[in-house]
Amino acid sequence: MPVLFLRSTVFALISFLLTIPYALMVPLFACMSPQRRYPLIMSWCRIEGWLIPRMLGIRWQIEGRENLPDRPSVIFSKHQSALETVLFVNNFPPQSFVLKRELHWIPFFGWALAMLPMIAIDRSKGSDAKTQVKLEGAKRLGEGWWVTVYPEGTRVAPGESRRYKLGGATLAAWAGAPVVPVALNTGEFWRRRSLVKHPGLARVIIGPAIETAGRDPLEVNAEAEAWIEATMRREFPHHYRSFTIGSTATA
Repeated sequence: MPVLFLRSTVFALISFLLTIPYALMVPLFACMSPQRRYPLIMSWCRIEGWLIPRMLGIRWQIEGRENLPDRPSVIFSKHQSALETVLFVNNFPPQSFVLKRELHWIPFFGWALAMLPMIAIDRSKGSDAKTQVKLEGAKRLGEGWWVTVYPEGTRVAPGESRRYKLGGATLAAWAGAPVVPVALNTGEFWRRRSLVKHPGLARVIIGPAIETAGRDPLEVNAEAEAWIEATMRREFPHHYRSFTIGSTATA
């Protein structure tokens, strides 16, 4: 544990020092289009992606790339840790993340986020936030961005699940965009609010795209949830006390 603590502390310090110059450069990108700003600002994730396996011993495996549609889609993913930001930026098409607006208030990191075409919502607004996701999300899809949604609304520990909210499915059905379900186990190695990171193989599993045109969002939401939760139990059964092959019930 002392070695893991030391490695994690040094990594956190380097990441913080790396973030500062990126944030200070952000105003220089203001005159650029979002499409040009995105790779410049998100090159931070490229560097993080180089550091993580070398400093923390966390490797990753992206499975199911062949399931990615050839048009902008809604990524419907489990959310277990901040590691997903790095993995998704480095392995999926340019994205607009649905995120809580409070992230924009974080010094340096939040300033950079605010310069990107994210969908920052006030989670206390309820139906207004859902409408915002639908309208802004459809605009982003029309501009060629993919939209990443965490339907459970927050980070959830491995082996747990929460109610899947309808915002992402409503957006996808309204825009006629495919839903791409994603299961993962990043929380095993990069735990919420924990400084210490653990080495291992993080798996990101991309499922078959779900067509949404003309479908009820409730039906789309249920289909995506069933695939994700069944895949979590099949691929990572050690996180679930009771595991039945083919089960789609939420924990």
